[in-house]
Amino acid sequence: MKKKYIVQTVLLLGALVLMIPPWGAVLNFGTPEGEPLRQTFSYFSLTPFGYANFGPFLSAVLLCVLLPLTAAQLFSRRKALGRAVQVVNGVDLLCSLLPLFYGFSYMSIPGWLISLCLAIVFVLSFGKKQPAASPVS
Repeated sequence: MKKKYIVQTVLLLGALVLMIPPWGAVLNFGTPEGEPLRQTFSYFSLTPFGYANFGPFLSAVLLCVLLPLTAAQLFSRRKALGRAVQVVNGVDLLCSLLPLFYGFSYMSIPGWLISLCLAIVFVLSFGKKQPAASPVS
């Protein structure tokens, strides 16, 4: 069962690695010539947040909360911890998909990969739970 938590942690680390370079968050600006100007930023950049593209930054912050929670599941069997991972992961997945409200042009390939990693972790979090440890008699 710990294998599942290791896979979740590795997928979240992969999503974190994809969030750091300046390729994930997308802003499309209009130019006087009529052609859109596409600029990409890191998920941790506040520039898209300032232009009302809230999803990438919120997703990055939630991932920083989710990663230690998921890693803590390796050492703890508490149901509340598993539920917290599910809730934070679900909200993070929704935040990573928020740029779709502006259109498909606001998502980049790293953005899609980040959402895919979060979706896989979300599905894995609903797998079979570990039985509670029996008290020693």
